[in-house]
Parts: sequence; structure tokens; C-alpha cells
Amino acid sequence: MKRMDLHPAAARTPNPTPDDEQLLASARRALAIEARAVEALTARLGAAFAQACRVCLDCHGRVVVTGMGKSGHVAGKIAATLASTGTPAFFLHPAEAGHGDLGMITRVDAVLALSNSGETPELVLLLPHLKRLAVPLIVMTGKTDSTLGLAASVTLDVGVSEEACPLNLAPTASTTATLAMGDALAVAVLEARGFTRQDFARSHPGGALGRRLLLHVEDLMRTGAAVPRVAPDARLSAGLIEMSRKGLGMTVVVDHDERILGVFTDGDLRRALDQQIDVHTTVMSAVMTAHARTIGPRQLAAEAVHLMEMHRITALPVSDANGRLVGALNVHDLLRAGVVCSARRARTCRTPSACWCWTWTAC
Repeated sequence: MKRMDLHPAAARTPNPTPDDEQLLASARRALAIEARAVEALTARLGAAFAQACRVCLDCHGRVVVTGMGKSGHVAGKIAATLASTGTPAFFLHPAEAGHGDLGMITRVDAVLALSNSGETPELVLLLPHLKRLAVPLIVMTGKTDSTLGLAASVTLDVGVSEEACPLNLAPTASTTATLAMGDALAVAVLEARGFTRQDFARSHPGGALGRRLLLHVEDLMRTGAAVPRVAPDARLSAGLIEMSRKGLGMTVVVDHDERILGVFTDGDLRRALDQQIDVHTTVMSAVMTAHARTIGPRQLAAEAVHLMEMHRITALPVSDANGRLVGALNVHDLLRAGVVCSARRARTCRTPSACWCWTWTAC
């Protein structure tokens, strides 16, 4: 079998294997350097940062974020963060821009360019075209007096005194500082826009927050023949059969116009048996819970979760504005939809007091 060529660094005779403490010391040093790099940005926030925020807020098109190499990876993340928090944005590869993708930039856009040196050739080549389009240019750079820094409408200083790399070569602290500045920009802009959890959910329909804020009761509730219901003069035995057949852990007691009169649950059954009530002669109106908790079909599924937890119940009838029965759902319907977290339901959640299942607080 032909021997595969090793990477030059891998082929080199390795140094003696470091012990655990040496590895941890290297990691601590890297984290300390990067923490200092981020902390140093606070003192540089001023009029230029506020102006960069205004450029994003005043942009009627999209914020085009660009960068080369490691800065390009950071640019992609910043573009994604902006786009998901209310500022339309996308990443543009600067090398591809010079081969046709420059057409993605329009006169109503703004450009955010990332370059530690401020001299990245692929970005510098874009300057005449950006000037021709008259789009505002925000530059994040480690050298404010560089070609890009001087050409920008707004220049943000993200320079670092040293990289976390022991050779002071690999972009580490500098990319972390740039990423942090990008997050600061996105957060300041989203707050200025009055961006809400509902807005965020609309950009994340597949996420946990989206399920909590976009799913309504009518999206999950059971309807028609799947909803357990009995008349108030029905025998308790008939009510138990209806409960068992529909599998919701309750049955709703309704009048001839389908208006909800009450519910009969597993808990009501236990109380009835404790009183030695005859299930074949007792009628549902005598054992039901009147004035039952209900929820509307257009209310959020998360509100159903909150009601269930607050009143220690596992199922809810769904009623229209006139109090008529239109559906029902239980905690298992919410579990299947991902509105209730299985860890919280199983009491194995590590942060139950702040769990998103029952509150608006992120878990």
C-alpha cells in the first residue's frame, strides 16, 4: 500500500509530549489574551461606532459583509447575526466579487469590510467600484491609517496588541475582537430597531423559540370527533368510556349548543370514587368541574403550557369567543410539537426555575 504523504508539520519529529498542566497553561494564556483583546474594545467605542449603527439603521437595502481568509469566516457569522436580528445582510466573498459577484451590491446597500491589516488586496480592489456606487463603507480593521481605513465612511478600530498564537501569526485574538465588535454592532442596532422575541422567532421558525412564539393552539389542537365530549345528563360510566376512547385524560361536558359547561378529569374521577359514587347512576353534571379553564384557538401554544403549569392540569378544552367547544389538547400534544421540553417534563431539567418550557426566559 502506498504511503500517504504527511503534512510537513506532522512529519517533523515531535517535541516531548506535554503533560496536562502544560496544555492547560497554554489554553489559559490564549483565553486571557483574547479576553484582554475584547475588553480593550470598550474604550474605543465612541462616535464612530454610533455612526456605524446609523449606517445600518438607514440602509434601505442590505448590509453586505465581506472579508478574506479568517476575516471572511468572521464576516459570514456577522452577516448571519445581522440577518437574524432584523438587519437584512449577506456575505460577499471579495475574490468572487471581482469576477462578477460585485453585481450583488446595489446603490441602496451598505458594505461592512473586515481586514486586520487594512490592506487586503481583494478588498482594496473593490474600493473604486464602491465609490462609483456611492454606498457607505464601514471598515473593521486593526490599522485605522491603512488604505481601507482611510477610504471608509466609518472606521472601527479592532486592533490587538498580540495574537493568542505563540508565534503571534495565526489570527486568533484579532478575529475574536472583530467578531465581538460585530456582535456589539448587531446588538446595538437590534435594540435601536425595537426588535422583539416575536421578530426573532419569525427568522427562526425551526428553532425552539420559533416553536414557542409562532405555534398557536389551533395548530396543535384535536378537533371534531377526536375531542371527548358528553352531555350534562350523561351517566358517569358513559363519560369514562369517552375519556378512555379519546385518550386526553378528560372529557368536556357541553350543552346542546356545544357550549362548555365543565370538564371531568382523572382527578375528578379519583374524588368521585373516594365518595363511593355509583358510576352507573350518577350524571356528569354532578361530578364535573364547572367553570373549567379553557384557551382560545388563536392563543399561543406557549400560553397553554403556562396555564397547565400554573393550574397543575394536563389538558385544556379550546373554546371560541362564545364559549363553544372547538377543540382540545393535552401536554403530550405540546411535547410532540416541541413546545414543552422533555427534560423539564421528566423533572430532569438542570435549570427548572428558568426553563423556557414554562417561562419566556431562555433555558
